[in-house]
Amino acid sequence: MDLSKVKMVVTDMDGTLLNSNHEVSSRFFELFEKMKQEGIIFIAASGRQYHSIVDKLLPIKNDIIVIAENGGFAMQKDTELLATPLPNGDKNNVLTVLDTIDNIHPVLCGKHNAYIKSDSEEFEAKLREYYTDYKVVDNLKDFDGEILKIAIYHFESSEKYIYPSVSHLEGSLKVKVSGENWVDISSPNAHKGYALQKMQERFNITPAETMVFGDYNNDLEMLALADFSFAMENAHPNVKDAANYLTDTNDNFGVENILQSMLTAKKLNQ
Repeated sequence: MDLSKVKMVVTDMDGTLLNSNHEVSSRFFELFEKMKQEGIIFIAASGRQYHSIVDKLLPIKNDIIVIAENGGFAMQKDTELLATPLPNGDKNNVLTVLDTIDNIHPVLCGKHNAYIKSDSEEFEAKLREYYTDYKVVDNLKDFDGEILKIAIYHFESSEKYIYPSVSHLEGSLKVKVSGENWVDISSPNAHKGYALQKMQERFNITPAETMVFGDYNNDLEMLALADFSFAMENAHPNVKDAANYLTDTNDNFGVENILQSMLTAKKLNQ
């Protein structure tokens, strides 16, 4: 494993770069400055809202690429690199299906705002961790603005209580269990792999020069685009099976340890 070849580093946020307290370590920011000196492109790729990702990486926001909403939206500084909205007619079709599922909380995700129907203070409190900018609307079906995806939250298990009821939408739409509590539904091309492929093409970076970290099923497509694909020790079994390598947990600096090894390899190769 020759880590000195890496020119692009891509990491998921929750369960990967963020620890269990949803924090980015000071050690990562120190390593980032060294990566910047080496000319390495860094991409944060998450199911989170764009503003939520930027808030976590505020000190370096002008030096990175952000892939938000599970690949539906990508920005570099003030420049939009990619937007893959949910086809307009599909929103209400999905919401009609969701009406049949109990105890769920749908979120309409736009580029810069999310939209919810306020029916649970407990859910709103949870939402604020992932969506810093959101608005409450009376009826989600009446909202006619551009939507990148529909995110659905269940307090116990998204895989058990949401996915079985929406899995039949696979094919015409992208349906992803994106976390323990979340399922995301979007355009077929609105996923992290599609967005990463576009970034690789844009910057002329090959899979042999790409390092990716992930922990959940919404990371699978982008892991497939990197020779240096790492699953976190705390990752979903599907991710561990798909990745080429394994690193430590998000609470034990799994990402940072590999980044340090990469920077050491680059120094030795100079």
